[in-house]
Amino acid sequence: MNSFIGNSILGLIQGLTELLPVSSSGHLVVAHSIIGSLGSADLTFDALLHFATTLAILLYFRRDIWRLTKALARAVKKIYTKTTLEKYEAMAIAIVVATIPAVIFGLLLEHSMSTLFRSPHLVAGVLIVGSIIMFVADKKYAKQTQSDNTEEGHKNMTLKDGLIVGLFQSLALVPGMSRSGMSIVGGMLVGLTRAEAARFAFLLGIPILLGAGSKKILEAGVANITPSMWVGAFVAFVVAMAVIHFLLEFLKKNTLLVFVIYRVVLAAAILLLI
Repeated sequence: MNSFIGNSILGLIQGLTELLPVSSSGHLVVAHSIIGSLGSADLTFDALLHFATTLAILLYFRRDIWRLTKALARAVKKIYTKTTLEKYEAMAIAIVVATIPAVIFGLLLEHSMSTLFRSPHLVAGVLIVGSIIMFVADKKYAKQTQSDNTEEGHKNMTLKDGLIVGLFQSLALVPGMSRSGMSIVGGMLVGLTRAEAARFAFLLGIPILLGAGSKKILEAGVANITPSMWVGAFVAFVVAMAVIHFLLEFLKKNTLLVFVIYRVVLAAAILLLI
């Protein structure tokens, strides 16, 4: 019973924090240190939770994904013939380009991420660094949109835009940085509105989260996943669906400041209490 409670709590944390710019991996590292034996403290369960939230993204954005899939084939042909890309075609290519840095750095740093970067105190420091990055980017974005007197954002993303967002996403390999947070920052810096950047961040996360989660689960073996782990994953899936809708609506009218403050408060709590 304790494992069901602990893994349900971890699933709730994952569902709430994977898609918010507050770092799910950082929260899970801290949660594992607090919950201890009540939850499954291994990377296989973490991977299963990431897999569950990825499924939530797939379901929520199923129409966009279908359009992007069809657009990708057209985009490749247009690039070959040097024809101007339409919105979804440009976005599809940008997602491919943005995925490459995370794949490369992920393969190079996988061992370090699973060992050296699992300390709660390190997570606290990274939470603060990520908060500074988000705060500066948000201020720069606000200043730019005020001077331009517009909130339209990019219509088409370029290969350069995709690469920039992809490099920012790679920062999230360190627990505490936040994949969605850094991807949103990258999107804002290349000209997307906050809501557009969040949508792009969600879609961009699918290949990495799905690939990494599947790899870890296959390595461990599905048979080694306990019933309590599946319960935790279900909780993460349900909560993530609600969080996606909330964040997209929230960022249409609000800044990232509330998440910056939350991250700093969380970091302080970690340093003082753990």
